[in-house]
Parts: sequence; structure tokens; C-alpha cells
Amino acid sequence: MFLKQIKHMGDNFTYIIADEKTREAAVVDPSFNSDTVIRLSEDLHLNVKYVINTHSHGDHTAGNEDIKSKFGTKIVAHKLSSVKKEINVIDGDTIKVGNVPIKVIHTPGHTADGICLLVDGKLLTGDTLFVGECGRTDLIGGSAKDMYYSLFHKLAKLDDVVEVYPGHDYGSKPHSTIGWEKRTNYTLEKRSLEEFVEFMREP
Repeated sequence: MFLKQIKHMGDNFTYIIADEKTREAAVVDPSFNSDTVIRLSEDLHLNVKYVINTHSHGDHTAGNEDIKSKFGTKIVAHKLSSVKKEINVIDGDTIKVGNVPIKVIHTPGHTADGICLLVDGKLLTGDTLFVGECGRTDLIGGSAKDMYYSLFHKLAKLDDVVEVYPGHDYGSKPHSTIGWEKRTNYTLEKRSLEEFVEFMREP
């Protein structure tokens, strides 16, 4: 499996996942960097079959139509997403890119439609979990209660060696592991649901 993390000139991360044998690929969260993604995909002779959005915010979907127009891709997002899409997914679904399975984990909290993608021991977390932080929950569709369950009942239960690849470059390094986040991320400190909801209200 091939995984490429691409940073926009801001702090957004876009990802390319590909099967190195079949050359089929998926682009995750194309931001305002579609030219870079298209050029790299062409240089690598990739057939971009899917664009997958971890959630519907514009900084993660801005390149959708450019990539779809160039490669004839299908856009994939959670069924609750307002994104214009061809494929709806829900928790537990698998997206196949060539022979590479990508597991969908529904992780609402930042948005109702938020998903993470687990592929070959790597977790693309969108705006659910960052290096050293978690996504904010005070925007439309956000929920601190949902974020609590997404973080502690789903992501924190994954194996410590699973690598974390976030949607933004907010931390001390561009990626980490579940174990690292559990040890160092203050948002993952042990709290009750009530304590976490109160914690997320703090500035």
C-alpha cells in the first residue's frame, strides 16, 4: 500500500492512498491543493477511483470537483454528509481501492458526518483527532457528547501501534500513534462524560 501525506500551504493535510500493484487510488480530503494532487497522481500513474471526505467542511472538500472532473472519480462520504456524492457510507463499511481495504469508522463530534479511515494500520482521523488535540465541537453539527464516545469508545480502543494521520498540522509532528496520543494528548485524559462535556466548554 502507498500512502502520501500532502500539506497545503496552510495547515490542511490531504492524503493519497493507492494499491501499488493495480495503481488504483483514493484521495482523502482534497483541500485547496487539487493541482498538486492531480499532478502527483499523474506522475505516479494512478487511477484515482475515489475521493473520500472525512466530513463536509469546505477546507476538506474544496478540491472534490476538480479531481472528479479530471479522473472521473466517485465521491464518498458518510450518509449524513451534505457533500455532493455518489457513494454513501456508514460505520463499519469497507471501501476497496484495488486490493486495499479501507474501513470506515463513524466518529461524530466535530460534525455529525465525521468519519475516520483505517487502512493497513494507519488511521486517517480528519478533524476528530489531531496530534495533541481533538476537533472542536462548538460549530454547527458539533457535539461534545458524540466526541467523547468517538474518542474514548472507538479510537482509544484501537491498538496503540496504529498510526494517526490527522486532517490538520496542528501538533508537534505531522503524525503519531494511538499510543502516543493516549499518553500525551490532554484531550484524552481520563474523564467522565460529564467532565468531558464541561472540559470542551472551556476556552
